[in-house]
Amino acid sequence: MITFDDDLVQTYLAECEEHLAIMETSLVSLESGGPDIDEGLVNRLLQAAQSVKGGADLCGLAKVGELARRIERVLAPIRSERVAPTAERVTVLLHAIDALRAMLDDPGTSNAVDVSATIAALAGSSASFGTPVPRAAGWRLQTLLVEDDFTSRLLLQTFLSRYGDCHVAVNGREAVGAFGEVLENGQPYDLICMDIMMPEMNGGEAVRRIRALEEARGTLSPHGAKIIMTTAVIGIKDVMRCFRDLCDAYLVKPIDLGQLLAHMKSYDLVE
Repeated sequence: MITFDDDLVQTYLAECEEHLAIMETSLVSLESGGPDIDEGLVNRLLQAAQSVKGGADLCGLAKVGELARRIERVLAPIRSERVAPTAERVTVLLHAIDALRAMLDDPGTSNAVDVSATIAALAGSSASFGTPVPRAAGWRLQTLLVEDDFTSRLLLQTFLSRYGDCHVAVNGREAVGAFGEVLENGQPYDLICMDIMMPEMNGGEAVRRIRALEEARGTLSPHGAKIIMTTAVIGIKDVMRCFRDLCDAYLVKPIDLGQLLAHMKSYDLVE
C-alpha cells in the first residue's frame, strides 16, 4: 500500500498521465519517420520513462518503476541508432505503456500485478547492447562525490570510502572535469552522488553534461555511471526534473545511509 502523502502521489499520477501520452505520440511518430531516427523524439521518450520510473520509486510503486526501467532499456539502443524503431518494437512498447497506465489507474494494487509477460516481450524485442564488461579481479568501487556542504561531504565520503575509492568535487563544474578525466583514462566512475544546489554549475546541468560525455563514447545511460541526486529540499517537480536529466535515484538530506546502501546493492555495486 502507498504510505506517502496523498498530495505527492496525486501530483505524481497527474504527471504520469502526461508522460505516458508523450511516450505514445512519440512512438507513433518515431515509427512513421522511417529509417532516420529523430533524436529529439527518442530523448523525450527516455525522459518520460525516467520520470515515471523515478516518481514510482519515490511513491513505493515497485512494479511501475521496474516496467518503466525495462522500457528505458529498449529505448536506449534505439536512441543510439543501434536498433531500428520497427513496427514490432513500437507495438511491444505501446503494450508496455498500456500496462503502466493500468497499474497507475489503480496504484494501491499495482505492486501485486504480474508484469512478467510484458517484461519478457520487452526483453525479446531488442538485442542486448552495451552490456557491462565483467569486473576484473581486485575490482574496487570508484565513486565521485559532488557536494559543497562540508558536513554532508564528510559523512558521505567516510561512508563511501568503505567500499572503494571516493573522489570529491565541490561543484558541478569540477564534477564534469573529473568525470571527463577518468573517462579519458578508461576508468570511469561506477557511482556518482550529486548534490543539486551548488555554485558555478548545479547538479542537473552537471548530470546532463556527464551523460553527454558517456554517449559520445557509446555508453548509454542505463549502462553508464549510476547517479544518485541529493538535496535538502523535496518536491515532486524536483524529482521529475532529476529523472529527466537521466539520474538513477534521488535521496533527501539528511541522507539515510541505509537507503544509500540499498540503492548501491540494487545496482550490484556492493554485496
